[in-house]
Amino acid sequence: MSHLRLAEFNSADPDRVRPLLTGCLDVDRWADRLLAGRPYADVGALLAHARITLEPAEIHAAMAAHPRIGEKPAAGTSHAEQSGVDDADAERFRAANVEYEKRFGHVFLVCASGRSGAELLANLRSRLGNDPDTELRIAGEELVEIALLRLEKAVTA
Repeated sequence: MSHLRLAEFNSADPDRVRPLLTGCLDVDRWADRLLAGRPYADVGALLAHARITLEPAEIHAAMAAHPRIGEKPAAGTSHAEQSGVDDADAERFRAANVEYEKRFGHVFLVCASGRSGAELLANLRSRLGNDPDTELRIAGEELVEIALLRLEKAVTA
């Protein structure tokens, strides 16, 4: 993912900024919203404007780009975001992911930054008790949290 200073983010051609945004969250409505809101006074204002409630179809589409928690993704953002999951946790996650995906029909999503593998696994197991609509809403909220972290790293003051 590329990085931009806020001044450049505010003034750059939308075609240049859009890939940075969709790299954070691949939801066109979200990217359009952030582009339309320019210019931002500071990164905090950008992040505040980036909070959005995703529609179910947007959640499903955005989830397609996410690796499973506990799997070794290709080097890059997702790998760094999942650094709390070690090899000892990986096997337990494989089994829990299978159970979760059978129950809900999509990958388990959580903002993993700064959390241990044990904490993430406990979160997955606790969410197995949710009904499908509640779980999809939670997954959407987690996608937005992940996007905010990525956006904060991508756009600097």
